[in-house]
Amino acid sequence: MFFDSHAHMTEESMFEEVDAYLKRAKQAGITHIANICTDKLTLARGIELQKRYDWIVNVGATTPHDVGELGEKEFDVFAKAARDGVLAAVGETGLDYHYEYSDKKVQKLFLERYLDLADETDLPVVFHCRDAFDDLFAITKGIKSKAVLHCFTAGVKEALKGAERGWYISISGIATFKRSHELREVIKELPIENMFIETDAPYLAPQSKRGKRNEPSFIVETAEMIAEVKGLTLEQVAKQTMNNAKAFFL
Repeated sequence: MFFDSHAHMTEESMFEEVDAYLKRAKQAGITHIANICTDKLTLARGIELQKRYDWIVNVGATTPHDVGELGEKEFDVFAKAARDGVLAAVGETGLDYHYEYSDKKVQKLFLERYLDLADETDLPVVFHCRDAFDDLFAITKGIKSKAVLHCFTAGVKEALKGAERGWYISISGIATFKRSHELREVIKELPIENMFIETDAPYLAPQSKRGKRNEPSFIVETAEMIAEVKGLTLEQVAKQTMNNAKAFFL
């Protein structure tokens, strides 16, 4: 059984066929999904979806890509959801200097605001970080909230630094790509006790499904890669990552 720790089930392209995706997920052994809500609409859909599927939990925040445009408009929406007990975690929040769709100063401002919200509501935090780990680690030094680095693509140094803080590192289908040698080295060195598995659906389908829309049922391929790299059984990987994600979200 698997816990997909990060999937955008209420994003437009997924939500159109969400029941079919969730049926296939169940058939593939996915028993829990953390649905990532990134704006007012996806959050509203997520709240309704959870009423129909009690094995889905909702996570919410404006992403670092969008805080320049939506940060001020929608922060109060996510703050209310967190305070009302609607969210299982705050996120994905963080820093992305690779694309820098939003100004760095604005990204930092909203990261700090979401960290304060997580602290106030005693919720864990889901981080998005790309090419910005020095600033992320500096800003989050000493935070009390549990945290996960979602869709991790950095190196062993950054992964182990996160693990030293007690954070989780979430592995996506990128780990199955032929050229993802550095990420597989991260998997090799990182304790399984600090690991999540995610799809980031509809993005980043694993190697055998590249070019297709990703979905939770595809998570098994990533789990198989982790098992192979770490010399574990698929069952061991499934059980430990399930326990990790449950301790974080539930």
